[in-house]
Amino acid sequence: MSETKTYGFTTTILHGDRQKGIEHGSLHKPIHTSVAFGYADARQLAAVFQSKEPGFRYGRQGNPTISALEEKVNQMEQGVGTLCFATGMGAIGAVVQSLLRAGDHVVSSSFLFGNTNSLWQTAMSQGIGVSFVDATDVANVEAALTDNTRIVFVETIANPRTQVADLKRIGELCQQRGILYVVDNTMTTPYLFQPKNVGAGLVVNALTKSIGGHGNALGGSLTDTGAYDWARYPNIYENYKKNAAKNWGLAQIRAKGLRDFGASLAPDAAHHIAVGAETLALRMQRTTANALALAELLEKDERVAAVHYPGLPSHPQYAISKELFRAPGSLLSFELKDGLDCFDFLNRLKLAIPASNLGDNRTLIIPVAHTIFYEMGAQRRASMGIAESLIRVSVGIEDTDDLLDDFCCALEGC
Repeated sequence: MSETKTYGFTTTILHGDRQKGIEHGSLHKPIHTSVAFGYADARQLAAVFQSKEPGFRYGRQGNPTISALEEKVNQMEQGVGTLCFATGMGAIGAVVQSLLRAGDHVVSSSFLFGNTNSLWQTAMSQGIGVSFVDATDVANVEAALTDNTRIVFVETIANPRTQVADLKRIGELCQQRGILYVVDNTMTTPYLFQPKNVGAGLVVNALTKSIGGHGNALGGSLTDTGAYDWARYPNIYENYKKNAAKNWGLAQIRAKGLRDFGASLAPDAAHHIAVGAETLALRMQRTTANALALAELLEKDERVAAVHYPGLPSHPQYAISKELFRAPGSLLSFELKDGLDCFDFLNRLKLAIPASNLGDNRTLIIPVAHTIFYEMGAQRRASMGIAESLIRVSVGIEDTDDLLDDFCCALEGC
């Protein structure tokens, strides 16, 4: 492949490793299990530790297998640099650990993954202010800003109620105010949407989900898109200002989020995710088509009270979704009508599997209020628009007719 030629999404990811050179002509970057790296010249070792030369220091801060995955994700997000972590929550946790201090303020969408909500609650107990707002309207974000606001955090499509943040206008607001805009792209993936295009400075991906795609490895990533001027960020330590300002953010996150916090990705997990990532576009084409077909079927069924999927014209953010995303994702949720038992319905399904993961090849389904959002309580669930009967579906790559038939048969028993 020519260095000057531009290739498509899948071709770039599929052949990217080989352009860097792989040991022994391997088609995949091998799994490097060593946690330490030796240097023949001790001065070179010192230069690597001082960031004067490229190289590997210690496995907690990366190794060749993990670096190869970071390059793949970086190409997907068109970033200037990417760091990988043990999990998606590890990546978000690294933002808190590395970039925020007591007295700082964060504006976050109130429509969040349950564990992210829990993390912000922990941050609040440690002296960081967090304002939760309805991020489907930029006016709510703007009204919550303070002089100490350091970060605005949103998900592209909220898990599990599928609210879509006012992504573009929030990005414009953050650029005007010099605020770091952090976007969790897990529900859309870089194939369906690149948050860089709406001004996001940092992009989160839970690699466990659709990018890995096979439910066999945990991982997360943070991508610096280059859209944020780190010279404007007040919490950068002097140690990390030795190089150009564009490098300050990731340098501090690598030190504080990987070296100190230790949320490091394992090499074997990085290998699984990297191989899975090769088929991301193919899988997303199938899962999003299946999700739309299933959402349309459920919306027409008299036993279903509500369906939440941004690909339906009835969705409040349908227009935004259509404008920004290649497709509106493979996650949907729905509510059965009063008097129908969600557990009985779930137990009648033959293909959809009761499980808590997302972005698997298999369709996974879960009663939200009784499981992943149970801990936060009914009041907080209600504030997030989560009904007690809400059922979340992560749609897989099954043959469409088989998947629809499975839900039809389960509904027939209601």
